[in-house]
Amino acid sequence: MCGRVALFTPPVRLAKLLDAALAAGVDPEGHPSWNVGPQRRLFAVAELDGERVLDRYRWGLLPSWAKDPAVANRLFNARGETVAEKPSFRSAFAKRPCVIPVDGFYEWDHRPGKNRQPHFFTRADGAPLLLAGLYEHWRDPQRDDAALVATCTVITTTPSADMDEIHDRMPVILERAAVATWLNVLEVDADERQALLRPAPSATLRHHGVANTVGSVKNDGPALIEPLETQSLF
Repeated sequence: MCGRVALFTPPVRLAKLLDAALAAGVDPEGHPSWNVGPQRRLFAVAELDGERVLDRYRWGLLPSWAKDPAVANRLFNARGETVAEKPSFRSAFAKRPCVIPVDGFYEWDHRPGKNRQPHFFTRADGAPLLLAGLYEHWRDPQRDDAALVATCTVITTTPSADMDEIHDRMPVILERAAVATWLNVLEVDADERQALLRPAPSATLRHHGVANTVGSVKNDGPALIEPLETQSLF
């Protein structure tokens, strides 16, 4: 599961990293947050008419056929092993992949003998993480004047050694060289794109324990990612 991230690098820098243009209305400097959860806004890069564009998406996928927006509450992650077949994701996998750049993500420690302390995961080289994702546009069928809502989900896979058994899932992390393959649904075979949905190589990530205050999205600020010594129950 990946259900909490930090996103503080300015959009203009994320767009440059991914060779993307900023969508209309996106503030180049953005609004940094160290505690973003589902139903809040993420940035994602998608190929639109042959151009990469970085835009805002609500975290929690809403398939175009969904009748109730509450569906998004359980579709903020998609399992890489089944994403091509599951009804909620298969159309987006085939036609609407995206890359979701974040500065790090949180997971809560599930190891025996440990407090359920959150850990903050980042790239070992300090660069933003490029997460494999999917996007959809949804319109409320109950309203004739409803605007399109852009939504996204983060794809997960089995954990690498970097997770230290803290959690049994991790987000799919793309290297920059793989971004073009992931986004190119017109020329790249689906099996080749599916092959990217695997654990990141060992030593890609580093992590440290952080305070439990990150558990509430009401809390925000850079203090949330400051290291805290991991504590044992015994």
